[in-house]
Amino acid sequence: MGDGVRHAVLMFAAGMGVPLLAALNAALGQRLGSPIAAGAIMFAVAFACALAVLVVTGQGPALARIPGQPPVLFMAGALMVFYLLSITFVAPRFGLGNAILFVLLGQIVSSTVIDATGLMGLAARPVSPTRLLGLGVMAVGIVLSQRG
Repeated sequence: MGDGVRHAVLMFAAGMGVPLLAALNAALGQRLGSPIAAGAIMFAVAFACALAVLVVTGQGPALARIPGQPPVLFMAGALMVFYLLSITFVAPRFGLGNAILFVLLGQIVSSTVIDATGLMGLAARPVSPTRLLGLGVMAVGIVLSQRG
């Protein structure tokens, strides 16, 4: 199995986990009566898991390089909190499918802009008319998948 296939399988599995994460945390938020408490618990569990993987893989020394990093890179954590708290709050009220629909549409728009600009040193990919058509078809497919 080539790297491309392994990467695709890994990202497919990660994508499968996003709605499950949202559903689990939304249910926890409802049971606790607080989406924010559910988010805090999720991040505590995530931190413990990430720390364990860091130790097991021997990558702990990488933490010593934190002070030299551009502060903007730490915004990823804030964006994750925004996503988690918003999906935890919105999913029970709007429906998980509808919430994920708009998450996916946002991801399509954002990833296209990031690819087009090579933001943060990522590989730049031009936005051709064919690619725009494909992205449009994906967006229409996402919307149609949620219609009754």
